[in-house]
Amino acid sequence: MPRLLAFDTSTEALSIAVQHGDTLLEHSGIGGAQSSSTLIPLIQQLLAEAGLTLGELDAIAFGRGPGSFTGLRTACSVAQGLGFGAGVRLLPIDTLHAVAEEARHRFGVERVVAVLDARMEQVYTACYDLGLEVTASEAELLAPESVAVPAGWALVGNAFAAYGKRLPRATARHDVLPTAAAMLRLAPALLAANRTVAPADAWPLYVRDKVAQTTEERAAIKAAATHSP
Repeated sequence: MPRLLAFDTSTEALSIAVQHGDTLLEHSGIGGAQSSSTLIPLIQQLLAEAGLTLGELDAIAFGRGPGSFTGLRTACSVAQGLGFGAGVRLLPIDTLHAVAEEARHRFGVERVVAVLDARMEQVYTACYDLGLEVTASEAELLAPESVAVPAGWALVGNAFAAYGKRLPRATARHDVLPTAAAMLRLAPALLAANRTVAPADAWPLYVRDKVAQTTEERAAIKAAATHSP
């Protein structure tokens, strides 16, 4: 088993995990603005508990997005700093892929449409078939009612509280966040496919270019949502 560190700060939750042989150590807590000050001390704590130093890691995996702009910048900058300092390559992992893998692990679903709350009346979404040969669609930014769920597929993610009535029906719905443990389960196949990058080449995945709306834009979107069937 590779020696890996993984962390995700793309949502309101913070998730960190360390893999050392058969040992898996995890930490989950409050993300958001707090993660910028707590992430590095928690990483150091988990590595110490696992008996590892940064330089002994085979790779550092981080959730590259899509997700919170602040959270993505935090995860990427911390991963870059640790990678540069320890001479370790980075493994950027799509957060929607981590959502799909966590749903597969917890609920046994293999064909899923992952949706993460993007705020501003929108969701980040992608489709994943997690069978023997994993296939995935490109991440998109859509209105909740524009998400398409093929027959027999599950809808998974964290967008149900905000947009549950506007999201399409599905065979199953599961409330799931991206986790560092899910990223560690994805890591071996990604490592085998040579998906690691040098720290200087690691970047967040921004699906949305615009981070704020005008008052008029917010009012128009809210009115459209109110009058939609």
